[in-house]
This record gives sequence, C-alpha cells and structure tokens, in this order.
Amino acid sequence: MTTNPLPHLTPTGTCWCGCAKKTGPGSFFAPGHDKVAEAALLAVEYGSSVAQLLHGHGYGPGHSVSARAVSEGAWRKCGSCDYVGAPASLANHTKKAHSTAATAEQAGGATR
Repeated sequence: MTTNPLPHLTPTGTCWCGCAKKTGPGSFFAPGHDKVAEAALLAVEYGSSVAQLLHGHGYGPGHSVSARAVSEGAWRKCGSCDYVGAPASLANHTKKAHSTAATAEQAGGATR
C-alpha cells in the first residue's frame, strides 16, 4: 500500500515494455515482459543497482523498506519467525518452513 494515490491505469492491448506485442484482455504486458520492463527501468534509472534504487527512495540499513511494507499492511510478518513478505509469499513460507515435516527435518536432519 502506498501513501501516495496511484493513478488508475488501463491496459491498452499493447505491451507496456515497449516491444509493441499485443497483450491479452486485461494485461499490461506480454508474458514475462513485466520483468523485462522492470530490469530496463532499474538499468536506466539506477545503474541496475537495487541498492541505488533503495537509497534513491530513502531506504537502507537505517530505514527498512520491508518494515514499512509491514507497517502499511502491504506485507505481513510470520508469527513463528522473522520472515516478512506479501500474503501469498507468507502462506508459502509457512507451509514450507513451519509444517510438521519441515520441523521434523530441521530437528533431525534430512535422511535420504
């Protein structure tokens, strides 16, 4: 969740990465092209550096972007450990890291 209001965007039927490919109904990007656009933006604006991106927005070791995501309700914190992430990521984490099988494997080590 952002404190700044975001504009309403409407898919145009053409990929927003700039490749001019047609997209499906309701899609902004051809498959995988969201990541292409993200990488291109990171390259041209921040020298392909996530550290520069974070610094440019005022985040870093003394000001956690992850903590802000949790405090604004966009992300959640695991009730059993320090993991934070989007709700779907947290659900996946919980299944993998805190299931009975995962707990038994951590306690006794994996056997093959």
